[in-house]
Parts: sequence; structure tokens; C-alpha cells
Amino acid sequence: MDGGKIRDLSGGVNQSGVRDHNERLLLSMLQRYGALPGIDLARRAGLSPQTVSVILRKLEKDGLLMRGEPVRGKVGKPSIPMELADDGVFSLGLKVGRRSADLLLLDFKGNVRTQLHTTYAYPLPESVFGFLEGGLKTILGDMPEEAQKRLCGLGIATPFELWKWHDLVGASVDKFRSWKDVDFRQEVARFSDLPVFVVNDSTAACRAEHLYGRGKEFRDYACFFIGSFVGGGVVLNNTVFEGNQGNAGALGSLRSTGPLGESRQLVDVASIHLLEGRLIEAGVDPKILWQQPQDWHDLSRYVEPWIGETAQELAKAALSICSVIDFEAILIDGAFPEDVRMELVERVKRYLANQDTRGLITPQIETGSIGENARGIGAASSPIFTQFLLNTNAGLAAV
Repeated sequence: MDGGKIRDLSGGVNQSGVRDHNERLLLSMLQRYGALPGIDLARRAGLSPQTVSVILRKLEKDGLLMRGEPVRGKVGKPSIPMELADDGVFSLGLKVGRRSADLLLLDFKGNVRTQLHTTYAYPLPESVFGFLEGGLKTILGDMPEEAQKRLCGLGIATPFELWKWHDLVGASVDKFRSWKDVDFRQEVARFSDLPVFVVNDSTAACRAEHLYGRGKEFRDYACFFIGSFVGGGVVLNNTVFEGNQGNAGALGSLRSTGPLGESRQLVDVASIHLLEGRLIEAGVDPKILWQQPQDWHDLSRYVEPWIGETAQELAKAALSICSVIDFEAILIDGAFPEDVRMELVERVKRYLANQDTRGLITPQIETGSIGENARGIGAASSPIFTQFLLNTNAGLAAV
């Protein structure tokens, strides 16, 4: 973590009948902190050593945990740390993007085992589900039978109200609008019996950052993820908060102002599609923005002004967010090279210093760490989180 502090999780209970809660708590602690011996888990969780020992034995028997190397050098028997089993759980994640889709297989520790990629002019339903169906056959065909038994579901990260953002003309318009009537679970059920978890793509990116990136350093914060369109996510009480309709942290809809004073949204003034449009106007093929590995150095004359304008908008948006909840940090990540991310964050910090912050606690502005693949990783983590980890915001969900 490069010296970053990992915030604490706590809150176990010893009574009978709540083992599921305690199992999730211990699994969440091991996911957050890495390998720990039972005595340390008991202390952090506020549980008795006996309770923790029983749970750990069960989780190890179930194949979810494995023993680490004994730690020697202290009085008494060496302590044996427990950690998540690499092959304990697998999950699949589909990212639906404006120009491309990705399907990946994630293990219990957040490692991407395999990944498939496709591009298209526009994400029409037949293209996306055709890619998904073929991709599932490919990935599952390469998985051993025992690993397939540990597959816990498919997460799908998709933009909210996908059918509203397009610039198509002609017959394809109706096909694109058909997303409004698409039920992802029903579509997947045509060719797979995997449980399906649908999540907003920016919320998915936020979850990836929280579980596997720098989100471990903070308790309450907001994330900006800048793809073709900017979006975001919110973390409260060490858990990504999705909201009662799954659309919490819709930061792309924050209000902004256009050059003539007209009302705009953040998505209209701080997204990569604006840079894409400038390249097209200049006669430059915008596909270079999405080529892997990403390298935007040859586009600096277009990228530099885009960074400056985007940073100004993010600085204002960061303060708007913190006027509602006093987040300790704002994390910024996106589908761009690391050097672009670093420069964007530095510019946001500079612009923030000149903003009117009366009545506000200025948040830390920090770089995210997952990058372009955050939405797919976050999608795949949704089934794992829902079925195995602790949601500390469960009491805030709508009944």
C-alpha cells in the first residue's frame, strides 16, 4: 500500500444464529488486510478466539481459506496466518462500454485470470450478448471442472439508462433504443444459468478501487471514473453505497455551466468523448485513445487542454459533492494512461486551491490505482461481494 493506512473493519457478534454475518466479517478482514492469524482476527473483530477458530476451520474446510507459512520467533507455538484461497471463489465480469466490451474471470483475491475484448461502433444488444455468449463458452471451456463449481456468478457493469446516450441515425436508432426494454438477467438466462448481478459501470469502477486499490486507505470517500463519459461512486462506512435504486453516486449528472452560461451536466464537460470529438475535428483517428497499451504522448497538443478543462470541472464538482457529505477524499481514475491520470489529479489540486471553500472541509484529492480495467473488475467483484463479504451499509438499504 506504499505506506497508506488501511482503515479498520470491526463489529463482530458472538451469539448463535449469526454465523453468516461473522463469516462475512472475517472474510472481509482477510480481503482487506491480507493474511492474519486467528488471534489478530479475534482482536480486530471483537470476537472470542474460540468463535473465530470455529469459523476459520469451517471456511478452510469449505475451501475459502488457506493456511499461510507459520510465523515463528515468539514465545509458544508459532502462529499460522489464514488468507483467502486463490481458487476459493471465481466470478465473471462483463463491462459494456461505448466503444468496447470486456469479459474477464476474477479469482477470490482479485486477480484477473483471463480476459476477452471486443470493439464495435456502438454497443447494440445483439453485439454485446453475442460477445458474452461466445466468451462464456470460451472461458468456461478452459476452466477445470472443479473451478467451474466455484464460479459464483456473473456481474455486468453497464451505464445507467444506456439507451439515452448515442448519436446514431437511421435504422440503428431503434436498435439502440431497444436497450430500454432489455432485461439483462433474462437475456443471459437464454444461454447460462449463472446468477447475474447488474451494476452501474461507474459504481463498479468504484468497487474495484475500494476492494483492490487505494480505497482501503479511506473510510468515506467519492470516486470519479472518467471513461467515454464521466461517472462516479460513493463509499460510506467502508462499503460502496449503491442507493435504493442502484444509482447512488451519479456524479456525471452534477450541474455545470456551458460557455454561454447555459445549464450543463458534468458528463458534458469532463468526459473523454469530448477529446474524441476534438480528434475527429482535427482529422485524427480517435481509435488511438483506446489502443492497448495506452499511449497518448503523440496527442499532447489535444490532451493538454482537455486535462486543464476537465480538472477545472472536477475541482468544482468535488466541492459540490463535499457540501452534501464531508468526504475525507476524492479519488480520480479513468480509462487513460497513468501519466494522464497523475497530471489530471495534480491540476485538480491546483484548481481546488483557488475555489471558494467557505463552510466546507476541503477533501484530499488522490489518484485511483486500477485504471482502464476497473469497470470489468468491479463487475466481476459484485457476485463475490454480495455472497461472501460484509455490507456495512445493509441497514441503509430500502426495505
